Amino acid sequence: MSCRDEATESDHHHSHDGHDHHHDHDHDHDDPERGVEESLFEYIDTTKLFAYNEAVTESCKGVFRPGAEKANRDKFVESDADEQLIIHIPFTGNVKLKSICVMGEGGQCHPAHMKAFINREDIDFDNVEDMEALQEWDMVEDLSGEMEYETRITKFQGVYSLTLFFNENFGGETTKIFYIGLKGECKEVTRRMYITIAETAARPEDHKTKIKDMTKNSARNIQ
Repeated sequence: MSCRDEATESDHHHSHDGHDHHHDHDHDHDDPERGVEESLFEYIDTTKLFAYNEAVTESCKGVFRPGAEKANRDKFVESDADEQLIIHIPFTGNVKLKSICVMGEGGQCHPAHMKAFINREDIDFDNVEDMEALQEWDMVEDLSGEMEYETRITKFQGVYSLTLFFNENFGGETTKIFYIGLKGECKEVTRRMYITIAETAARPEDHKTKIKDMTKNSARNIQ
């Protein structure tokens, strides 16, 4: 029974490829002074954003939106075959990720556990259970998007892609998420650097012109 119906199971357990869920949590936090934290929504490359095990293709793109629109419950992503979801989030620049907010469906369909990986584009259900997450969190039911899960900032620098694995919920057969908000800092150095290099690099024609000029000048000096 999915989140589209009333969930009645009180305990639901599942494993992919024989790998059972296990918990190994480390809840250390960075210093209280975490610096500037701005929404990273505008730095998400939504054209390359995707999810595994979503019931509706590309529905995951709708849960990433400005914070002012997070209360909109018309857009959501729901898992399909079971309660697990993998969401891959690429950025347009170099990100320092500081916190993650997840607003889910109330009750058993709200995600209960989240794992984060960075700068990996090969994560899927064939290998995710065997990989060690950079950080993971036990989650609480959040229906209004007020809870923020802080990252260990020192480990989440130089991030150009983030993969979130929701491996458990609170007992429902499917998981339903309405909003995911990311905060931190972003330096769009990559594209701008390429543009700068392209604009400032001398063209081959320029080199030829300079060589000709130098040749002419040398000829004049000899004469």
